[in-house]
Amino acid sequence: MSEISKLDLSLVLKKIDKGTLNIQVLHNEMLVSLAGQFNQNLIELEKVTGAKIFFRGNSITIKGSTEKITQASEAIKFLANKFLLTNIIEKSDILLSVKKEINSEKSTNIRSLEQLIKTPRKSVIARSEKQSDYIKALKENDIVISLGPAGTGKSFLAVSVAVTLLMEKKIDRVILSRPAVEAGEKLGFLPGDMKEKVDPYLRPLYDALYELFGADKIDKKIDSGEIEIAPLAFMRGRTLKNCFAILDEAQNATETQIKMFLTRIGENSKLVVNGDPSQIDLLNKSHSGLIKSREILKDLKEIKVIEFDHKDVVRHPLVSKIIRAYQKKH
Repeated sequence: MSEISKLDLSLVLKKIDKGTLNIQVLHNEMLVSLAGQFNQNLIELEKVTGAKIFFRGNSITIKGSTEKITQASEAIKFLANKFLLTNIIEKSDILLSVKKEINSEKSTNIRSLEQLIKTPRKSVIARSEKQSDYIKALKENDIVISLGPAGTGKSFLAVSVAVTLLMEKKIDRVILSRPAVEAGEKLGFLPGDMKEKVDPYLRPLYDALYELFGADKIDKKIDSGEIEIAPLAFMRGRTLKNCFAILDEAQNATETQIKMFLTRIGENSKLVVNGDPSQIDLLNKSHSGLIKSREILKDLKEIKVIEFDHKDVVRHPLVSKIIRAYQKKH
């Protein structure tokens, strides 16, 4: 029996009248997680759906319009599925559960849980349709190119998949790379050795690594060379075998540099190119090769191109509105 099919054994839904739905939760630990400490999860769910939610014993009762009841009950199903797969319900899942119901064309609540990434510290799930497509592409395609605004999970998800494969010994090495020139700074003018020079530019990737796998474990992998930090220029002349290489902030790489990176691919390797076309730091923005590379390579069936937009932003809800406002301006 699949984890998702277990939902039918955990929840019993009963319509009391037109404006009332009762949900019995037959799984005690799930019940505790659904309610949250001091019922905070259900209180938050009330706020975002507008439904009235009452909790007593092992029963959750939802009152409101048909639309509000549907929204709240589908959200609870999503959260129950999340618990079955990960044994945890996080605060961020509450908003996600409702967002899934609002935007769903089909049962996206279930679909987002299909692309699950299990890491030592937490399980990562897709938080939008595009994220689900992206995780699937990262697992199935040898080369993935993703474009989109900050906060859509491009780097976080790529790092999650890469290091999970490393921990499972399916690859020997993870390589994290970014263009060395950014915001007018050149590495030769920055203090320190190469790692010290490149580290500040790779901080978002480090943050993801530490959050998912813990600083001690990651630092050991870096010291052993299993996780390698390298400027894009250092990729030239290499053949990348048995590894997962991520080129981040690729909007600041030229077409020639991206071509050079992609042609490093070797046996049992995956390459990922991530970038945000709206954040080009090159002095001459027309030199950015990200969009050009997308157009050149989009018809190659072996390469998957994923394009995110403001609807896929998973940071603070205001971030999506800010991005949309700037897009309208241009």
